[in-house]
Amino acid sequence: MPTHYPGSPEQIRALNAYIRLTRAVEALSARLLSGEKLEGLTVSQLGVLDALLYLGPMYQKDLAEKILKSSGNLTLVIDNLEKRGLVQRTRQVEDRRFVSICLTEAGRALIERVMPRHADEITAVMSALTPEEQQTLGELCKKLGLSL
Repeated sequence: MPTHYPGSPEQIRALNAYIRLTRAVEALSARLLSGEKLEGLTVSQLGVLDALLYLGPMYQKDLAEKILKSSGNLTLVIDNLEKRGLVQRTRQVEDRRFVSICLTEAGRALIERVMPRHADEITAVMSALTPEEQQTLGELCKKLGLSL
């Protein structure tokens, strides 16, 4: 359903694009994150485990930047992962302000099990678009994100 706002053509076009983008994201999230597909992980937790698996141990500050979360939000995410035994924090001896986060064996096993299924499902969902459309969508989303 398009906007009913009686604005300028530019406002109507922008609002309609925003509505479509928001609905698409909500539909994707509903499909990809429903049930136990992620074995109890939140999107943020999945992002942390994924980053640690492929990039190795990271400082908490760098990890927050990588998954686009505030350091305060990431602290809670890591607290919950640590409670589940999926990550381990290590404070640096030379500078205690720096906390390194690494996967535990249980964390590695979980992300190695969950991520391939998640990637397959995203690939299936995105197949509604041609490869060229997927590339264009990615570029447009990046452009929009960087403009903010």
